[in-house]
Amino acid sequence: MSKKFLYLFKEGHDAFGGDQTTMKNTLGGKGAGLAEMTHAGMPVPQGFTITTEACTQYYADGRQINDEITADIFEHVKGLEKITGKTFGDNENPLLVSVRSGARQSMPGMMDT
Repeated sequence: MSKKFLYLFKEGHDAFGGDQTTMKNTLGGKGAGLAEMTHAGMPVPQGFTITTEACTQYYADGRQINDEITADIFEHVKGLEKITGKTFGDNENPLLVSVRSGARQSMPGMMDT
């Protein structure tokens, strides 16, 4: 995959050299905020952000998540399982996740993301 479509929260700040504008344009407002809070040492649960470019790619691919992005998502989930010692879908020790939509700029009421 030529573009990076997923960033761990802990990667965000350094990947963009702390450039708030680029980080927000790439990670969306929520993703940039999570990256900054993680960088500042706040107790943010482990996670990752799927970039705004992945949304653009989704539309370019006919409203389908392409195989490379899908594989990368599963790899990141496996990474979270390893970090947390929990398993996604497990009844005894489940990895719980929160999925939130975001955008480059605030668009109240916009749910297409």
